Amino acid sequence: MTDPRPKYTQLIKAEARRLGFMSCGVSRAEFLEEEAPRLERWLRENMHGEMGYMENHFDKRLDPRLLVDGAKSVISLTLNYFPAEEQKDTGSPKISKYAYGRDYHFVIKDKLKQLLHFIHEEIGEVGGRAFVDSAPVLDRAWATRSGLGWIGKNSNLISKKVGSFFFIAELVVDLDLEYDDPITTNHCGSCTACIDTCPTQAIVEPMVVDGSRCISYFTIELKDNIPTEFEGKFDDWMFGCDICQDVCPWNRFSKPHNEPLFDPHPDLLNMSKKDWEEITEDVFREIFRKSAVKRTKFKGLKRNIEFLKEKSGNS
Repeated sequence: MTDPRPKYTQLIKAEARRLGFMSCGVSRAEFLEEEAPRLERWLRENMHGEMGYMENHFDKRLDPRLLVDGAKSVISLTLNYFPAEEQKDTGSPKISKYAYGRDYHFVIKDKLKQLLHFIHEEIGEVGGRAFVDSAPVLDRAWATRSGLGWIGKNSNLISKKVGSFFFIAELVVDLDLEYDDPITTNHCGSCTACIDTCPTQAIVEPMVVDGSRCISYFTIELKDNIPTEFEGKFDDWMFGCDICQDVCPWNRFSKPHNEPLFDPHPDLLNMSKKDWEEITEDVFREIFRKSAVKRTKFKGLKRNIEFLKEKSGNS
């Protein structure tokens, strides 16, 4: 009898490409032995700050078989979000590029559902679940195992061909597939651009980011006031931060995405510093109606903008 795994794997990868995913790799669903002590140390040293949810489901984060009964394969996928244009006013508060358009959770979840439906149609009854950054899955670890890239010194997944401006998602399925070879070489070499330019020194050592010092953490996750010790260190970021990716030499290979849902609201790129400082709740609702920026709420974004103003007022 012919081994069906190569055929099934090629079918799935071809459909992933058709759905707009940039790359697709497959790895065996098993316990992440190497990652376990790293995650344990990261939590023990409180690098997750107030992100209490990171402490939940420790075992499930390390073993996808606890998330899907009989799981055999982790299908890792990437989706490009690098924009064709960026904010025009270089002196205005900045938004991370991933949040320019529609909230990626919804965009990717929809594509994953379509991929799972395709698997059911073409292969048969396959048990599986889709994961997009909102469940206890170590997506970068699985993407590395699936041959999609290596973990850079800024802890992001990096690809030689396209850099790092992409989302990662997974389908965990109870189907045997052909597994890809992991990328075992770290191509960062002696480069330390990301470590050197992080204004809050959040990259405490290669591949270890203290989340509780990261600008993204302060501007999105932290609900309290931003500590005054970080005044003047945000480089005008009001939601998220792209510094460690912007300076990465591999991102010279980034190409604009072709996902219309990631295109920004027409007004977003043209807003001036004054526009942002005077933003009203109505404007916030209109521009970020279906955006990931809603996560910080109007109150949170205003807090971040005020924090940046305090910096310029003190200088």
